[in-house]
Amino acid sequence: MNRRTLAILMAAMLASRGVQAEENLLAYAGDEIVVTSSRVKQPKKELTSNITIITKEEISKSSANDLGELLAEKNLGHIQKYPGSSTSVGIRGFRTESHGNDLMGKVLVLLDGRRAGTGNLAKIMTANVERIEIIRGPAAVQYGSAAIGGVINVITAKGSGAPSASIEQELGSNDFSKTEATVQGKSGRFDYSGSVSKSDAGSYMTGSGAKYLNTRYSDQKIASMNVGYEIADNHRIGILFHSFDVDYAGSPSYLSDPDPDSYTAQNNHSVDFRYDGETSDRSFSWMARYFTGQDKYRYADPSSGYESTKDVDQQGAQAQVSWQPGALRLITGFDWLKYELDSTLKPNWASYENPAVFLLGKYSLFDESLILTAGVRYDDYRVKMKASEGESRSADNFAHQAGLAWQVSDFLKFRSSFAQGFRMPSERELAASIPDWYGNLYVGNPDLKPESSDTYEVGMDLSWKGVNGSLTWFSTDYTDMIEARVVDAKTYTYENIGSATVSGIEAELSKVFSIDGSSWTLEPYAGYTYLLRYRDNKSGDDLLFTPQWNASTGLRVHDGRGFNGAFNLAYTGKTFVQNYETGSGEVVPKGGFAVANLSASRKFPFEDKDINGPGITLKAEINNLFDRDYQYVTGYPMPGRTFVLGLRADI
Repeated sequence: MNRRTLAILMAAMLASRGVQAEENLLAYAGDEIVVTSSRVKQPKKELTSNITIITKEEISKSSANDLGELLAEKNLGHIQKYPGSSTSVGIRGFRTESHGNDLMGKVLVLLDGRRAGTGNLAKIMTANVERIEIIRGPAAVQYGSAAIGGVINVITAKGSGAPSASIEQELGSNDFSKTEATVQGKSGRFDYSGSVSKSDAGSYMTGSGAKYLNTRYSDQKIASMNVGYEIADNHRIGILFHSFDVDYAGSPSYLSDPDPDSYTAQNNHSVDFRYDGETSDRSFSWMARYFTGQDKYRYADPSSGYESTKDVDQQGAQAQVSWQPGALRLITGFDWLKYELDSTLKPNWASYENPAVFLLGKYSLFDESLILTAGVRYDDYRVKMKASEGESRSADNFAHQAGLAWQVSDFLKFRSSFAQGFRMPSERELAASIPDWYGNLYVGNPDLKPESSDTYEVGMDLSWKGVNGSLTWFSTDYTDMIEARVVDAKTYTYENIGSATVSGIEAELSKVFSIDGSSWTLEPYAGYTYLLRYRDNKSGDDLLFTPQWNASTGLRVHDGRGFNGAFNLAYTGKTFVQNYETGSGEVVPKGGFAVANLSASRKFPFEDKDINGPGITLKAEINNLFDRDYQYVTGYPMPGRTFVLGLRADI
């Protein structure tokens, strides 16, 4: 920890002593329930790591259409966004894998606590989502491979209350059109919540006024459903369904040399069967689930007749038991995952299987003011490929973590933790024999070890008179990076030869203001990530595609009578990238940029003062408010200023 970071944290700790005299006037908001950090429900005040929560209210006020756009507004780290339904996001210098399954990623995406089977956040909707929980930092003990930089858990809404439904139509710039229907409610022991949408968009104009051809998409359909039935008190069986499908998403290449007719067709769908139960005194609880799904990707270039496909079948199971007789809580369980890859590209076929067991523990001391946590996990990994004539390759990994949370007062908590992360070698790295476009041969290495990381962090969480904030320092040592090494002039193999160090500061702050004498509330907010170090230890250079700092700020407002509004400004700092637009791949600087979005809605209820009942809602959005010419990926500029108008009927 450098001196500047230590001074900031020490100042915060000293300041806390000066305000403890006001403790009787303060209330800590850490009783909010979260599930991602421990795989069971627990109050946020018990967490020993930094976790960000995006609430249903925040999601509803955002202009984002999918998870990728929502996290671009939140701006936790580097965003890699292309035209044509492809978005990855970075946390702490590590990124999700946007192409195919999540095996090559270093940030893990979950749907309701299990692997989503994709790192492409454009394939995950936000319409039927209750909340999004983001662990910043490793969570390998809870979720296994790829959870190095963090975990993004998208939690589907569960039906409650009287049955209700809505239908919404949006129209906007660049021939944008979206129709969406939702339904939710609970009747007796039966609950349901679901959403389905269909959207189309034409090619867009960039901020510089250029027409970016072949950036359109058509017939994009997204669906989500959560249905459950309580077979007895505290016992629920449920089915969850998620689907993303787009028939045509333009793949235009660079604006400087556009491809007028290439496109992708993509599909990702999954279904879960889940059972949750607990004893009447809640000392025992358990969960069992089975899930299956498929991720399909097809690229076509009609002008040349070229076409390629990559399909990944996914299935898995989870089982866990939690026991909490008093101050001690133990959670143990078993995860099983299997992927099968079928592709026209090499490797043409591969099978990946990953069973794992884990144990998590928590112990409370001094009337729950001091929380100790620890955990351990063992993963076994086996892969088969046709390229290796059916021969299996295997690897395994132990991971552990520990943490401490000190509830200093009702409004202030300090925390510290150590956690490990890892990424298992992929099928091509372990067992492939694959030529590239230039005649080079890449040969797998069966002796590869998993890439691994050790992360230390300390931080504090504050909730005081409507102010909610957090401050975290972290440092990650990333070792055994798998890189290609030259064997001879035309042959390469993979070895564990790389390492990196990433450290930084994360801060979040928000304040809720209630205006006296009115029903208006205002909530300004800000988030900031600054990397103190992000170095490739082998070369001594800063990591590519990693901005030194990111920030987002904005304001949410509502009047309590049906009006809601939100303004969001996201800034991405300067970074260094490889410029493939010129074909050289040379490292060049990429300047920072800021993007602002504005949205507002007004509901007109059918019955006076019943804001939550049936009614008509008018919506308006302006994205890229200041018409900036910006690009997340060099050569692929994003849309200029766009407008969207919407009308929703709630019944």
